[in-house]
Order: sequence, then structure tokens, then C-alpha cells
Amino acid sequence: MRSLAYILLIVLFVLHQDAWLWESRRLVFGFLPEGMAYHALYSLVTAALWVFVIKVLWPSHIECWADEEVGGE
Repeated sequence: MRSLAYILLIVLFVLHQDAWLWESRRLVFGFLPEGMAYHALYSLVTAALWVFVIKVLWPSHIECWADEEVGGE
């Protein structure tokens, strides 16, 4: 799973360089420039990846240690 997360991070890094949309004058939904719509979607995908990383790959021993410290006081 960790290697999948690294691969997805690299893919997102490459996709962030959207040079193919720099010259586009098309509008999405009639008002949103195509480059801005791309980055809005990109931001949602990136947020979903981080939710995945936190839920699946976050080291649980760190959370247990924090709970023990707070509960011990």
C-alpha cells in the first residue's frame, strides 16, 4: 500500500504541471477557465489521496503513544 501511495504522489506531481492548458481559452460551465477547473479537480483528487494516506497508512503507534501520555496525567 505504501508503494501505491508513493506512485500516486509522483503521478499527482507530474499532473500538477499542466502546461497543456496554458493556452486554452475554453470555459467550463460557461464561466470557469479550463485551467482553473483542472486545478479545482486536481485539488479534490489530492485531498482524497491524503485522506487515503491518513486513514490507511498513518502509523497507529503514534496515536497510541499520544493517548497514553494524555491519559497518564
